[in-house]
Amino acid sequence: MKAIGSLLTVLAAVVIGYFVLKAEFGRGPEKGVPPQETIDVVGVQSDLLAIAQAERLYLASHGSYGSLDELQQEGSITFSPAGRRGYNYSATIDDGQHFRVTASPADPNKTGWPTLAVDETMQITRQ
Repeated sequence: MKAIGSLLTVLAAVVIGYFVLKAEFGRGPEKGVPPQETIDVVGVQSDLLAIAQAERLYLASHGSYGSLDELQQEGSITFSPAGRRGYNYSATIDDGQHFRVTASPADPNKTGWPTLAVDETMQITRQ
């Protein structure tokens, strides 16, 4: 009798775990969005967060935010901000105390793809 109770407990835990994992990881891409767009947009978001982190480090060592060229020269970012994943990155520095990095689709095949941006709050926004 104890063995059957233990087996049912394990079976219930497996079933609950399955449904939790399915609910958490079962969400697919947005309807109508091509998989390549989803992949590229996630990559661009990762790049933007890396750039924002590099800006924070630059601020800590120089007292102001830096341009993308300055970040690249220091080795804080290791990729070229032009033409990465079909996006171009540009930075706007406001009085050295605020920044906004924007990723805009540069590839003519990516019309209608989102323009993404990040600022010193480390929040990515879609435009």
